[in-house]
Amino acid sequence: MEALALWSEAIGIFFWFFILLVFLWPQIQHRLLQNARLNLIRRIEGKEQARVVSMIHRQERISLFGIPLYRYIDIEDSEQVLRAIRTTSPKVPICFIIHTPGGLVLAAAQIALALKDHPAKKKVIIPHYAMSGGTLIALAADEIVMDPHAVLGPVDPQIADPARGSIPAVSILKAVERKGIDKVEDETLIKADIATKAVKHIEDLI
Repeated sequence: MEALALWSEAIGIFFWFFILLVFLWPQIQHRLLQNARLNLIRRIEGKEQARVVSMIHRQERISLFGIPLYRYIDIEDSEQVLRAIRTTSPKVPICFIIHTPGGLVLAAAQIALALKDHPAKKKVIIPHYAMSGGTLIALAADEIVMDPHAVLGPVDPQIADPARGSIPAVSILKAVERKGIDKVEDETLIKADIATKAVKHIEDLI
């Protein structure tokens, strides 16, 4: 009877340990990955004699039960990157590592302009891909270094759409051009006006 009670207690302890591990393991993995990145950044800084800034938006499973957490360029990114650039000596070069699917145009534009204004040499490193806003930021550098199979995506502003999530601005303009102004709905015309302004804004930035 005593052995059965001990066995039952052991199973209970194992069960709660397993539950705790399920909750914490994604966070532990993320912390290990962050530490590995920091070590790599320190090595690059030593080799390049430059300040290394990174913006990495891997779609990692770091939340509860490993549910994916999707990351894009946002205002929080621009605040952190601008702070890093401004606290770097004007005489110190910057190496900017970018891995992102893009994101908010305003945030990407802020980062690109701040990077461009830094007096010392600016190098952007793209190990895998930089899409949309990531490409905009890369174009602000003096030098772009890419893996042989890395890619840059088009700088295409997106217009929010309740049904589809987002639509490329140029696609809206192309649809209106093909169908004609008289054959599209008022809502589409409004989106076309917004799209025109968004495209012009990007062209002015570039």
